Amino acid sequence: MSDEPQQQNGDPADPGWTPRDLSADAAAPAEQGTPAKGAGKQKKPKRPKRTGWRRAIPTWRMVLGGILLIALVLIGGFIAGYQLVEIPPANASATAQSNVYLYKDGSVIARDGEVNRENVRLAQVPLTVQHAVLAAEDRDFYSERAVDIKAMVRAGWNTLTGKGKQGGSTITQQYVKNYYLGQEQTIVRKIKEFFIAIKLNREETKDQIFEGYLNTSYFGRNAYGIQAAAQAYYSKDIGDITTAEGAYLASLLNAPSAYDVITHPENKPAALARWNYVLDGMVKEEWLGAGERAALTFPLPGPVKPANSLSGQRGYIVQAVEDYLIQKDILDEKTLATRGYRITTTLEKKKQDALVEAVDDNVMSKTSKKNKADRNVRVGGASIDPATGRVLAMYGGIDYTRQYVNNATRRDYQVGSTFKPFVFTSAVANRSTTQDGRRITPSTIYDGTNKRMVQGPDGPTGYDPANEDDVSYGPITVRTATDKSVNAVYAQMAEDVGPEKVRTTAIDLGIPKDTPDLTASPSIALGPSTASVLDMTEAYATLADHGRHGDHVLVDKVTKDGESVTLPDRTTKQTVTREAADTTTSILQSVVDGGTGTAAQGSGRPSAGKTGTAEEDRAAWFAGYTPDLATVIAVMGQDPDTG
Repeated sequence: MSDEPQQQNGDPADPGWTPRDLSADAAAPAEQGTPAKGAGKQKKPKRPKRTGWRRAIPTWRMVLGGILLIALVLIGGFIAGYQLVEIPPANASATAQSNVYLYKDGSVIARDGEVNRENVRLAQVPLTVQHAVLAAEDRDFYSERAVDIKAMVRAGWNTLTGKGKQGGSTITQQYVKNYYLGQEQTIVRKIKEFFIAIKLNREETKDQIFEGYLNTSYFGRNAYGIQAAAQAYYSKDIGDITTAEGAYLASLLNAPSAYDVITHPENKPAALARWNYVLDGMVKEEWLGAGERAALTFPLPGPVKPANSLSGQRGYIVQAVEDYLIQKDILDEKTLATRGYRITTTLEKKKQDALVEAVDDNVMSKTSKKNKADRNVRVGGASIDPATGRVLAMYGGIDYTRQYVNNATRRDYQVGSTFKPFVFTSAVANRSTTQDGRRITPSTIYDGTNKRMVQGPDGPTGYDPANEDDVSYGPITVRTATDKSVNAVYAQMAEDVGPEKVRTTAIDLGIPKDTPDLTASPSIALGPSTASVLDMTEAYATLADHGRHGDHVLVDKVTKDGESVTLPDRTTKQTVTREAADTTTSILQSVVDGGTGTAAQGSGRPSAGKTGTAEEDRAAWFAGYTPDLATVIAVMGQDPDTG
């Protein structure tokens, strides 16, 4: 505090203020013999002034006036909007442009623009199918108004508060969006949708609107309208679609690609749940009897019939890019389906051609159509630049028009022993020790005896995995156990590190946390999880980049009508220590130099890698990397009738 006296009103420290005896001043007139002014009269007390907070309390007149003013503004805005917004002609989606997919250098990979649409009358759609769509999308359609303001407000609030994008549109609003406007998520579009829906509801019957909705909705597989969808999924006209099939088609409206159980077999549980939701809704609305509903079984759709323009690798690339754009919330599926986008990928044509040639020369050329087992061979592959996360090449299968599931992105094959390096990485990152207290390093000795019982802190765990070909190795170093892929050693190591820590490390490296069978138990070391080839490539790219992880990138640029679409920035993070990543790399170099991965020695550069075999030999894997490229290949056995 300052040494000078503080100055206040009437403070003697103020040099401009002279002390006075106020009591003396008051008495002065009487002492001088002059009556004081007003002497002998009692002063009338003054009414205290209203304080600011009391003046701020609104009266009932003010409240009523405010409400009336707001009501007038809303009514005026509604009238103005109703007068100004006209029902426009149909949008251009009926003659949609192509989406063009490009390599990094600008050369064309593929175009997808053949719009599959065939309009039908509402009377041609079985009543049970109509009811299935209503149960899925808008159960009160025939009794409600054109717009559901409460649902719109609720949806907007949920979106603003981070609960995800919520649907708040009636079927009338969805039809307006499909037929007259577009799929862009803007305030202006929603306002137009609101007024057009109200006008349309006055000019057309509910049946006319519902018919238009069924003919303009997107069902996936490039099918616009329910007739095209019936053909795309069941090779039937809509009039022949059963109740169960109709419920599945109705389910697709919510998320067409995600619920296609043929192209995304891993999503079947979610699709089945949505199918059940639709049927249960039909029962609740008394459109379907409970007994009939109980007798229905899930109607598996038929195979995808892609256009010839997507033959070879083109279709796999288009599918992967579309999934990427949707999953990253860059474009939603219905917006992407309006076409007209120019999408530049990160794929490099020379590397793409080299990967395809390598698979053809080393795998497909050695199969024979006369051999039944060879006809079931499927191959998936991917290459990523560790420094940038850019996907440089991808192999999805022999031909998209013949094998339509992308083997590079599917998540239904066990990764096998290619998971073991993640266990060792976790051991080093967590400075883990064996059960008897020895630090886990490449030189740590483990017991490699076949079917050795895994030991936990409290004794035997009851888990005794067999080694490949039931070979017993006895005392063996971690480095040698990695070279020879010894199950007994790595199951024990997973228990020593802690299965939950191993799982966390795998996720840190790039394995999605929702990967099926990524379970925290000692068996996690043997790779029962079903990560995709692309997932595994991302994880190995993290090891190649010394433990720095960032999501893989598949798209470089997206434009429409000359305007760029915003892409998310890629961020990287040191998710495991450099020591852990580089020590893992050192033992994986031994795998290539003299272990199970010696076939990779031809790269001419320092290489690291790991082989893996899925349970019952359903898949064989190899994951390899150099400082500037990570590549994973999986050879799978697949029933030709299911993909």
